[in-house]
Amino acid sequence: MAAIAIGGVSGAAIGAAAGMAALAAVPVVVGALGFTAAGITSGSIAANWMSAAAIASGGGVSAGSLVAILQSIGAAGLSAATYVAGAAIGGAGGGAGGVLLRAILRI
Repeated sequence: MAAIAIGGVSGAAIGAAAGMAALAAVPVVVGALGFTAAGITSGSIAANWMSAAAIASGGGVSAGSLVAILQSIGAAGLSAATYVAGAAIGGAGGGAGGVLLRAILRI
């Protein structure tokens, strides 16, 4: 069964592009929350989350916690492997969506 094409572009290609675009937005959003390369911005949402996480864990932010992961993304961004995985997952989802749409429309 062929993938459905929209204006010559397959559902898998659209899904891959959407996956990449969504991942490209992650560092921007994380930075806007206050997780930056220079550290957590004073008075930001990130600072409030860090304070709450430190209080909850008895004085420090636990490695692997959401705050630690978001700070890592803010400091270093996402790896190339993450973008490749996002494109692959988006492509698979777009391809599956195209097949499903084709089945529904019986094209």
